Amino acid sequence: MQNNHTMSKAGALDLASGLGGKISKDDVKSAAEQYEKYHTSYGGDEETRKSNYADMANKYYDLATSFYEYGWGESFHFAHRWKGETLRESIKRHEHLLALHLGLKPGMKVLDVGCGIGGPLREIARFSGASVTGLNNNEYQISRGKELNNSVGLGQTCDFVKADFMNMPFPDNTYDAVYATDSTCHASDLMGCYKEIYRVLKPGECFAANEWCLTENYDATNPVHQKIKDEIELGNGLPVIRSTKQCLQAAIGAGFEVVWEKNLAEVSPVPWYLPLDRSHYSLLNFRLTAIGRLFTRTLVKTLEYIKLAPEGSERVSSFLEKAAEGLVEGGKKEIFTPMYFIVVRKPR
Repeated sequence: MQNNHTMSKAGALDLASGLGGKISKDDVKSAAEQYEKYHTSYGGDEETRKSNYADMANKYYDLATSFYEYGWGESFHFAHRWKGETLRESIKRHEHLLALHLGLKPGMKVLDVGCGIGGPLREIARFSGASVTGLNNNEYQISRGKELNNSVGLGQTCDFVKADFMNMPFPDNTYDAVYATDSTCHASDLMGCYKEIYRVLKPGECFAANEWCLTENYDATNPVHQKIKDEIELGNGLPVIRSTKQCLQAAIGAGFEVVWEKNLAEVSPVPWYLPLDRSHYSLLNFRLTAIGRLFTRTLVKTLEYIKLAPEGSERVSSFLEKAAEGLVEGGKKEIFTPMYFIVVRKPR
């Protein structure tokens, strides 16, 4: 128990030091309020979110990244999970699967679109031997990613570029492969984003993506379904959640040929939302459980009270909690999936 207590103290200090990202500590509360106003439950609308997607996503990740890393680790995505497999093992296996689908090997130049703090980038680079560039528009996540790359000896072979994935600063036909893990869901115009990926990818090569999507079970006239959708958008910085069909059509419309597509949630022996389910308890993923999230909420409230965390931190914790509730309900009702996986090729 002493080791767990020591780890909790260290984790709390890391969480407190990163809260707010690059936002001034005095401005965290106002940034959280401005972020909330983009969303439906606070009077916002889809068009406003789309036209301000970059500001919204930047505010979201400045506010939320430390919570993500504290609770989820370095890779901010879900994964198809086998029975007997830990969450962390499933995430790594999914990243290996992605590398295998793209045929990655040493010497290849690969682009990670919307790379977060680089968890998948580092795992895929080590697994495949490829050189991976992480594209990200959030300064705080890039600075954190560089620290982590240097800590594992990847500072010379993998790098980061700060830019908007709707307007990439790369020449045509630059990369041997491109992938995106739970990131292009932030795009204001998915086909426009896919067209940029198509442009920088070499002819004959592949792009793979995990997309957050509504399934065919979603009913836009059902107020319960709409509430779940609103909670997921608010808690995850999304301008709008698209359907699996819309994502597939966006890829085809951008010029890609479909190699393979599948909602991996449908074939996952362990429900993808299980780590967030209030009825589930796990020592390995304690911080994600209902008790763990209660502990985090209390911790953040205490840190804010004693001025170790900026004012507004508890507010961020609250909308992330709402996100968890929306994700679990969306998963249970099978109206939402964070694992619509597509592999597409740029024609020769």
